[in-house]
Amino acid sequence: MTSIQQKYLHQFDLKYGCNPHQKPASIHSLKGQKLPFTVLNGQPGYINLLDALNASLLVQELDEALGLPAAASFKHVSPAGAAVAVPLDEILLDIYDCKDRELSPLATAYIRARGADPLSSFGDFIALSRKVDLNTAELIRNLVSDGIIAPGYDAEALKLLKEKKAGKYIILTADPEINLPEQEYREVAGVVFSQLRNTIKINENTILNKVVTNNKELSSAAKRDLVLASITLKYTQSNSVAYAKDGQMIGIGAGQQSRVDCTKLAGRKAETWFLRQHPKVRNLPFLEKTKNVERTNARILCIDGGMTAPELKSWQSQFSAPVEALSQTEKEEWLQSLSDVSLSSDAFFPFRDNIDQASKRGVKYLVQPGGSNRDSEVIAAADEYGMLMFFTGIRLFHH
Repeated sequence: MTSIQQKYLHQFDLKYGCNPHQKPASIHSLKGQKLPFTVLNGQPGYINLLDALNASLLVQELDEALGLPAAASFKHVSPAGAAVAVPLDEILLDIYDCKDRELSPLATAYIRARGADPLSSFGDFIALSRKVDLNTAELIRNLVSDGIIAPGYDAEALKLLKEKKAGKYIILTADPEINLPEQEYREVAGVVFSQLRNTIKINENTILNKVVTNNKELSSAAKRDLVLASITLKYTQSNSVAYAKDGQMIGIGAGQQSRVDCTKLAGRKAETWFLRQHPKVRNLPFLEKTKNVERTNARILCIDGGMTAPELKSWQSQFSAPVEALSQTEKEEWLQSLSDVSLSSDAFFPFRDNIDQASKRGVKYLVQPGGSNRDSEVIAAADEYGMLMFFTGIRLFHH
């Protein structure tokens, strides 16, 4: 055995690797370490566990930094959404299809994480920072999801979750007390990489110290959202940029080669999130029988202008009256009211175009490492829009 192979002690067989033809597949714990989770139900696959472990670390760090129940909705090793338990207003309860449902703080955190980008969250892996109560399990029961990881489950909640997917729903218990090793390893093409684990703690004290703009007025809500967005990026495939508002991510741009593409991608998601709150979209005349998934898809089509004549004909069976898509003018007018959005970037902004893009999505607060040759131009752009921006000196690349 090589020295690296000797470091591995425990083996856990997986259903398969990234794809069904990649068998056998397994995970190993490093020598002297126990696995940081226990399988309570189902058989997790390779991607399931990559999502579960990254998501679990994310919500643990959010809870520790903000002192609130936290949730993440993970897909393909990046969060589709993340949030903490901030109460929902009537509009969000409506567009998240929860207006007649009682929500515990933990359920509130998850529905915020799930509701931000429901198309991306379809079939997600869920991570929760606290013991799962029955209220949260009842919410999850009716959503399409591959699995869940949490530090514990109430007996009734566990029983309910075990019934999902004909008894095959993946349920993992996270061990929040485990001491992770300092070094982490990865193998690609027969080459083993090692590095010091990214142990830096993201909180107000580490990232909100150096204001570089003329505007220095910062609300407590903005502090929370900047920390939320930055911790989310710590577990998002780079390059990445994230928009946050009211205790939840509203747009995450992950894995792009160009930073401004991240800003645009995340910005379009933020726009869609806000346009779902437009009265015309909220008041689509759905029939009572229309399921939540169909309601979500119809709302997105209404926003994207995808309700062409053929599509309208196929969708009309879901409505009690004729419908039409939002016009460009309606969208532009509504988006002008989006405000007080927080934005975080995992590396510096190389050009002011990122600030220009952010300004179109109601961004008022920004946090980024700084260090670009054009920092002065980026700061000047933020000042033009009256934004507040922090430099942290901390890069958050994740691969």
